[in-house]
Amino acid sequence: MSTSRRDRRDFLKSSLLTAGASAFALGNVRVDAAQAQAAPQPQGAPRIQFAAIGLNHGHIYRQCEAVTRGGGQLVKFYAVEPELIAQFQKRYPQVPLAKSEQEILDDPNIKLVVSAAIASDRAPLGIRVMKAGKDFMSDKPAMTTLEQLADVRKVQADTRRIYSILYSEHYENKATVKAGQLVKAGAIGKVVQTVCLGPHRMTPKTRPEWFFKKENYGGILTDIASHDFDQFLFFTGSTEATIVASQVGNVNNPAYPGLEDFGDVMVRGNGGTGYIRVDWFTPDGLSTWGDGRLTILGTDGFIEVRKNVDIGGRSGANHLFLVDQKETRYIDSSDVVLSYGTQLVDDILNRTETAMPQKHAFLAMELALLAEKNARRI
Repeated sequence: MSTSRRDRRDFLKSSLLTAGASAFALGNVRVDAAQAQAAPQPQGAPRIQFAAIGLNHGHIYRQCEAVTRGGGQLVKFYAVEPELIAQFQKRYPQVPLAKSEQEILDDPNIKLVVSAAIASDRAPLGIRVMKAGKDFMSDKPAMTTLEQLADVRKVQADTRRIYSILYSEHYENKATVKAGQLVKAGAIGKVVQTVCLGPHRMTPKTRPEWFFKKENYGGILTDIASHDFDQFLFFTGSTEATIVASQVGNVNNPAYPGLEDFGDVMVRGNGGTGYIRVDWFTPDGLSTWGDGRLTILGTDGFIEVRKNVDIGGRSGANHLFLVDQKETRYIDSSDVVLSYGTQLVDDILNRTETAMPQKHAFLAMELALLAEKNARRI
């Protein structure tokens, strides 16, 4: 047996021996019990100092936690909404509220700004951050129009700052990260197609007013599906792609005319094809916000990731199924290390692109924006 085949066999064997369970949840503007508790602090001396501006989506907590895991120290934050400030201070009581956004932009010790502001405000903020000589990490969607994307690309090219986008359903989901390791090891051969399903629970009473305005959130394909375009590009290895067809609609929420509650897309890249479906129809009977799934079809097998729940009965989240030419295996991915935050801090210090290539971050958003712009109404 060749060394390469042995290495591949050994990698797959070790990958399939993981055990345990870990829950993963996306938040909205409300703070859950974990967020209400004081956040853990990094061990040892901080590698960088960072700040948060804009707390309008609960993803801000995941963003801060990712950077903290990577050795970042959260030293300031800024927001204007009293209720969001109060929630954030419960989680980070030691972090002072800045008097203004400019106070953070003028602080030479702050190297990174993270933001989950109202979606349409993220790109203009990111531009101000980059012009101030700092790197920026946005929640998705990182912009809501193609014009915003063009402006961000220009400023990023001019300043050479990092404009990272935390596509959390990939980089903060252990089973999806594990799937990436298996695909890289050749577990299913050459990837042919990805199928991404992104159902979400809406619960209108928990959502802020901007959530229902398309000019603020960008449309369902711009918003939710940006996660899935990232995964399509990553798993197929595509560096170029086109939208084959897309459609969106408000199927069952006439009280919110600005909301799109359903959308799907067919996409073709230079490394494979993809299908994406997103919606706001998760029923209350499900134990979590959405039964998110990813299927990766390869020439020698397939992988299915059930990100948040296994409705077949297994507890917890991060479920991964691998089917190859020999057998069907269940893989628990709870011991996977989430490396995005550490790699991003490395990139800030070393001016590299290990967490996420800049072109990849922008291309995923470009595809989402094009799919939304050209979508047929249903």
